[in-house]
Amino acid sequence: MSAHCQVTGRKPGFGKSVSHSHTRTNRRWDPNIQKRTYYLAGEGRRITLTVSAKGIKTIDRDGIEAVVARIRARGGKV
Repeated sequence: MSAHCQVTGRKPGFGKSVSHSHTRTNRRWDPNIQKRTYYLAGEGRRITLTVSAKGIKTIDRDGIEAVVARIRARGGKV
């Protein structure tokens, strides 16, 4: 599963891990990605979205229909 949120667009952040001896190694900060299934009442079907924790809160606040309309408006596949 790719670490990319379909609702908010969050992706991994990249940087360096710095050890006690100050050796720097590459690392990444992944967003909290979940696979969630939602029911679209307007279409009478269920959809599965890959969303971050903040994306889940956005869906709870705005509603799944509005969020799916926003995803489709920007050319995303649902």
